[in-house]
Amino acid sequence: MAETLVERVTEALGGAKRVRTVRMFGGLSFMVDDKMVVAAREGGALLVRVDPERGKVLEARPGVARAMMGTGRSMGSGWLQVEPEVLDDVQLAFWIAEALAFTRGTGTVAAKATRPGTGKAKEGTGRKR
Repeated sequence: MAETLVERVTEALGGAKRVRTVRMFGGLSFMVDDKMVVAAREGGALLVRVDPERGKVLEARPGVARAMMGTGRSMGSGWLQVEPEVLDDVQLAFWIAEALAFTRGTGTVAAKATRPGTGKAKEGTGRKR
């Protein structure tokens, strides 16, 4: 029997500490360290939280679109929906890694939030920890 997306995401996040699930965004959202990483939506699509700047590039990938809230209301470039047809194990791992990099501040967000040459955070930037 084929695994559900919830089972696949649970398995993929198995090594992460402090994982919990919350019903929201039309499915089951996975929180890591109290930050929403991905959600398994009804119909098998994956909602992914990514760096908004990177999201503008990533949404050009096959089977990926900016996520919508309700009818015709975009959630913004930091929220992408990946259709089930393109979610093989390699792609699922890729999207989870993208989301974790953003929520942990290890991706492009951390580099953007520092002043050039100082390594110190710009005032008013970055996310609360």
